[in-house]
Amino acid sequence: MLIIKNGTVLDVEKSKSVKMDISIEDGKIVAIKKSIRAKKDDCVIDAEGKIVAPGFIDAHCHLGLMGDSVGFENDDVNEKSDPITPQMRAIDALDPMDRVFKEAYQGGITAVATGPGSANVIGGQFAAVKTFGKRIDKMIIKAPIAMKCAFGENPKRFYGTKGKMPTTRMGTAALMREALYKAKEYMEKLEAAGDDISKKPAYDARWEALIPVFKKEIPLKAHAHKANDIFTAIRIAKEFDVKMTLDHSTDARCIVDELAEENFPMIVGPSLGHRTKVELVNKSFKTAGVLNKAGIKMSITTDSPVIPLHHLPLCAALAVKDGLDKWEALKAISINPAEILGLEDRIGSITVGKDADIVIWSNDPLQVDAKVEYTIIDGKVVFSGEEDNE
Repeated sequence: MLIIKNGTVLDVEKSKSVKMDISIEDGKIVAIKKSIRAKKDDCVIDAEGKIVAPGFIDAHCHLGLMGDSVGFENDDVNEKSDPITPQMRAIDALDPMDRVFKEAYQGGITAVATGPGSANVIGGQFAAVKTFGKRIDKMIIKAPIAMKCAFGENPKRFYGTKGKMPTTRMGTAALMREALYKAKEYMEKLEAAGDDISKKPAYDARWEALIPVFKKEIPLKAHAHKANDIFTAIRIAKEFDVKMTLDHSTDARCIVDELAEENFPMIVGPSLGHRTKVELVNKSFKTAGVLNKAGIKMSITTDSPVIPLHHLPLCAALAVKDGLDKWEALKAISINPAEILGLEDRIGSITVGKDADIVIWSNDPLQVDAKVEYTIIDGKVVFSGEEDNE
């Protein structure tokens, strides 16, 4: 058994910090008490004067799909042969040996949702994974976790230069509707056929991959920055009665009154860095605070590798600087992304019964001088600050 003693535990669900001991067994948190007596064979970490936080989570990134410091050889983030590729699976390209995984868990990030980019109208299946491991199959929390789709500049920029649809936002929406209609029709024919093989439609990997969306087992994960793209995404989600998260949501603070009428979670960012294209003109760390005050469920993203994943706490801190409550910022990189991903029963907070994904910090993790002392994933110490973290 692993026991963390004397640490100040961040309870993100109750927005308070309490000095407690934590015991961990078989990868799970089994007890949280004021004092836990260690047995002879227990491994004990003394966290006196330290902050004990849940492992942080990024609900939207491309970790392990773009290859750090390399080019074409490891660039697997967009299958650019067709604008409709829902059958693509992130797990078939993820490379946990890429050093960005190590940087992530050394920086206190223990889980992510990672998957295809936004070149395609429908890009493929995201996966939720832990950040430590050698084989992706053993790191999966849930796959698929969402179906990536994209609105705005990217699909029309890529395919428009080839003279191929979509060349406009209208084209993007039309292709999206056509694909969803065909997938729904395919599913209905499968259900109507029952066990009669002769009546079943010919297998189509694209439409098969979209069935979990219509069954509301996974949401659409909509890349949308501008206000009009956000509203188009909402319009289509309502037309087909599917779940959806709104990812990036750069213009959200400009239309917060409209968004408050809806019930779509928002994943905000990346907010750090240069405004590299037109749809980023309203990029600001103020967005998270504005959405939170309006009662909209939101989390903060790095969109790694746009911002290196280990800077997720820094992004939360900058949101605090621009008006977000500190506890809400901590929630935005822990329990909120867990809830948005539908994984709050396993990750996102230090709670008995959940996965033991815990990070011990030298001090407040939203302070720029905070250092990771220990990272624990599934009850295993995967990093100690005493180790070489280069």
